[in-house]
Amino acid sequence: MSGDARKTAEGLTYLTGFGNEHSSEAVPGALPEGRNSPQRAPLGLYAEQLSGSAFTEPRAHNRRSWLYRIRPSAQHPAFTRTGNGALRTAPFTETVPDPNRLRWNPLPDPEPGTDFLAGLWTLGGNGDATQRAGMAVHLYHANASMDRVFSDADGELLIVPERGGLLLRTEFGLLHVEPGHIALIPRGVRFRVELLDDSARGYVCENYGAPFQLPDLGPIGANGLANARDFKAPVAAYEDTEGPVEVVNKFCGNLWTATYDHSPLDVVAWHGNHVPYIYDLRRFNVIGTISYDHPDPSIFTVLTSPSDTPGLAGVDFVVFAPRWLVGEDTFRPPYFHRNVMSEYMGLVEGAYDAKAEGFVPGGGSLHNMMSAHGPDRETFDRASAAELRPQKIDDGLAFMFETRWPVTLTPQAAGAEHLQRRYDDVWDGLERHFRPLR
Repeated sequence: MSGDARKTAEGLTYLTGFGNEHSSEAVPGALPEGRNSPQRAPLGLYAEQLSGSAFTEPRAHNRRSWLYRIRPSAQHPAFTRTGNGALRTAPFTETVPDPNRLRWNPLPDPEPGTDFLAGLWTLGGNGDATQRAGMAVHLYHANASMDRVFSDADGELLIVPERGGLLLRTEFGLLHVEPGHIALIPRGVRFRVELLDDSARGYVCENYGAPFQLPDLGPIGANGLANARDFKAPVAAYEDTEGPVEVVNKFCGNLWTATYDHSPLDVVAWHGNHVPYIYDLRRFNVIGTISYDHPDPSIFTVLTSPSDTPGLAGVDFVVFAPRWLVGEDTFRPPYFHRNVMSEYMGLVEGAYDAKAEGFVPGGGSLHNMMSAHGPDRETFDRASAAELRPQKIDDGLAFMFETRWPVTLTPQAAGAEHLQRRYDDVWDGLERHFRPLR
């Protein structure tokens, strides 16, 4: 971590409101009045539109931003292929989908000098990035700040830090994200990741499909779950630097590199709704039962990427935030279940109330569609006998990437040394208690 990075992170200010049409200028007068692309943009800047959706998508779904920059993005040399490292992209065809319950320990320590991009390690995913459908699960472990710039043409990136803070220098400005927060980098937005601590570790959901949005609330009403005003977008900040800068572009599953003669993070002003955000997961307004039974985990949905079938998401991001449990005569941990959705679960801190041990921060579990899972034996025995007083769950922060399609593993995930080979054992010892009435 550099002192400058920490100082910069502490002084950040933000615009608020998920999906809002924001505007911001780092220099007064940089935003044009009344026109997106005037004959001459203010201050000698270039006007450029960044479209995250097709031009003719409905207004409610249209994502675009106008950028006013020192040089247009078109001014760059040709890109050439570079190594993908441990990063992989759908379609995932090197292994077959696995119905078994799977769980991993955290990633091992990276080699010295590993930045965020080099530290990305793909667990698996589904769909096809070239068809803009599906998702991928990545993990990262880094111990060096990036001195290059990255953008992802295949999808948006939902970053979930588990250890170590990050300063994201984006085309739109700076975002400071710590464990307990998430950051959303839209498709095609260029950014650099600087570490605020000696190392950083966490999870990434790469969403190839429709951009994440807030879920509809239905019978919940107008309030609850994630509030739009708690999402924070950056204010404009730009780099006006000359000299060689490596720019890496992820395109149709492969990494491509070019060396610019200037920084592409040179946007002086912008307006639009295709913008990066951060969100503090502890601001999630949990909705739960105040009578009996354990509600379905859909009530914990922070963001959803809708598909062509209403209510059936390409991917949901779900968080198990601090909450009270007050249900009477209720089995309070998550119930035994099989689900048409596939669930990858990670842990940011503490413990998860459905698992006694083995599920640790930085690790994760995968329960593909219709794979039977639920509390382990120790948790079941304890919860079945517990005295049901009001209970505050505030010693852990877990999340799920939940998707309509099975998650197919990469070979590196299927054969990883940190894969727990005896995960099924956690359900051993669940005894027969059935006693027929006579």
